[in-house]
Amino acid sequence: VQLQASGGGFVQPGGSLRLSCAASGFTISSGWMYWVRQAPGKEIEWVSSMSAAGYTFYADSVKGRFTISRDNARNTLYLQMNSLRPEDTAIYYCSRDARGDSRGQGTLVTVSS
Repeated sequence: VQLQASGGGFVQPGGSLRLSCAASGFTISSGWMYWVRQAPGKEIEWVSSMSAAGYTFYADSVKGRFTISRDNARNTLYLQMNSLRPEDTAIYYCSRDARGDSRGQGTLVTVSS
């Protein structure tokens, strides 16, 4: 089982990024999938979830700005991030659990002017 996040980078406040998470060894649509993040010096924080049926959930801090989605054919999870803020700066991971225990390799998002 592997999870590989990509798409991070440097963006100014108000900008957008789209993260991808390529999964192998299992089918992402067969269960819950999560995006979590870890800001410098802080604990891992749950960001968003998608159920097998496609229901989506968001942390209050990102609700209305971030959108989780998936492409079943590509077995890939996405996180569209709009209206980015400096406090969104973190390493973002996709995971099979909300705590991030099963997270794969992350991608760094830096929001700064």
